[in-house]
Amino acid sequence: QIQLVESGGGLVQAGGSLRLSCVASGFIFDIDAVNWYRQAPGKQRELVATITGSDTTNYGDSVKDRFTISRDSTIRTVYLQMNNLKPEDTAVYYCNYRNYHYDINAWGRGTQVTVSS
Repeated sequence: QIQLVESGGGLVQAGGSLRLSCVASGFIFDIDAVNWYRQAPGKQRELVATITGSDTTNYGDSVKDRFTISRDSTIRTVYLQMNNLKPEDTAVYYCNYRNYHYDINAWGRGTQVTVSS
């Protein structure tokens, strides 16, 4: 059983920064992708950033040049550094782990990020 626990959310003023962490526990297979998603009230869940097992990264258009995804495999942690935050970044942020061979699609419970104007 894989568990993902997000942390690092909070309330920040526009222009500020936060760093989210996603810690994985349990039996972890090779990573095909770890994703950060977010969901704002009344909106669909949105893919924010992805990091693959080969450390390739991709970002949603709305966060490019502001957010950075990275990982530290030694401590099973994936980070999302968020800079120059905007009120529209307000959402619950979720960590997602994918392994396609074993059809694993694991989710954390999310961490709230609120950006005030």
